[in-house]
Amino acid sequence: MPNVLAIPGSLRAASANHLLILAAQRLAPASMRIDIDEVLGRLPHFNPDHDGDSPPHVVLDFRHRVGAADAVMISSPEYAHGIPGSLKNALDWLVSSVEFPGKPVLLLNASAGDARHLQLQITEILSTMSARVIARPPMVSAVVRRAISADGAVNDPQVAETIAQALAELGEAMRR
Repeated sequence: MPNVLAIPGSLRAASANHLLILAAQRLAPASMRIDIDEVLGRLPHFNPDHDGDSPPHVVLDFRHRVGAADAVMISSPEYAHGIPGSLKNALDWLVSSVEFPGKPVLLLNASAGDARHLQLQITEILSTMSARVIARPPMVSAVVRRAISADGAVNDPQVAETIAQALAELGEAMRR
């Protein structure tokens, strides 16, 4: 069964982007497993001096989970026209690892406004890291909060269809 590692790009527990991941987890086809990784708040600041033969244990665990996944899903807010620092830090820890290149990465986004800067920035970063990026248009944060309950149940058919389509694209990318 294909395994997707989902990374919420926000440290905020009740973020709209976390809701998107919960909804994706519930809407995933029976042939796809989505595991949520809440590692962002536990990773130390990236330091190349600590990324040699023995990086921190939490980094090794994170890299292992990324390596074991068939794909990665990231749902991130846009902060100050860019990627949140905690998410960028996590990606920095993956740059020199062998686990990430070639992975399909689905980008979801719930934003209060225009998220094109985030989409451009994160797509550039992930492409530089040799990921196979599947970028979806951002969804409006207020709509996501109305459409998805705290446990990930989706009560809006259009939001459910958007997420289902994104998962279908991810499934196709994993088969290739």
